[in-house]
Amino acid sequence: MNEIETPFGSIKPKVIIFPIYYLFFVFGFIYIFPFGIYKELFIGEDSLIEWLQFICYFSSSLISFLIIIIDITKDKIKLKHIFWFLLAIFCFYVAGEEISWTERITNFGSDSIRQINVQGETNLHNLKGFNDYLHFSFIFSGLFFGWFGWKFLPKIEALPSKKYALFFLFVAAHYALTDLSWITLGMRYPTLKISETMEFLMASGLFLHCLSNLKFRLKSIRGIS
Repeated sequence: MNEIETPFGSIKPKVIIFPIYYLFFVFGFIYIFPFGIYKELFIGEDSLIEWLQFICYFSSSLISFLIIIIDITKDKIKLKHIFWFLLAIFCFYVAGEEISWTERITNFGSDSIRQINVQGETNLHNLKGFNDYLHFSFIFSGLFFGWFGWKFLPKIEALPSKKYALFFLFVAAHYALTDLSWITLGMRYPTLKISETMEFLMASGLFLHCLSNLKFRLKSIRGIS
């Protein structure tokens, strides 16, 4: 990470601080723009930020599979490849959920699932009952990828390293604050329709993590050749 100049001297953070710049830019500029620009880009189904999340998750899935293929062409299957496979499946699942398994594009879905879905869509995360634990899943994923993984399982390459921590911890903090306000105040704090904005951080964090590992392997291949 590059050094940052401050009035008190230069500092070199141990984590990527893009999430801080991103949030300042979105809420310091785009959020206050007139003509509903923020709503158009960041709120609702099929918004730009939701499609960017799909692209990030789907790309992360493909990259994870590609990493496995590159590795096993040079060596036998190892334990680390199982974790890359699990990450690939996870990212593929989330990508599919983001677009309701192509229902948004093709208008083709399952009527039986729509009937028990709180948004009338063909996806699993909005099913009645499961939807109540959606926030918890983001808190768990944010803490797992942003802290637990690199802290207690540093040898598992498929888990993001410490430098990507803010991409995930901000998401966990957002949903933790939402639910804690429900406990302490009896009502959830007004999220101002920022959930998709925050969730993009997790998607982009996983994408950058996967892309970095792929670049490392490609560089090694060039070095050998």
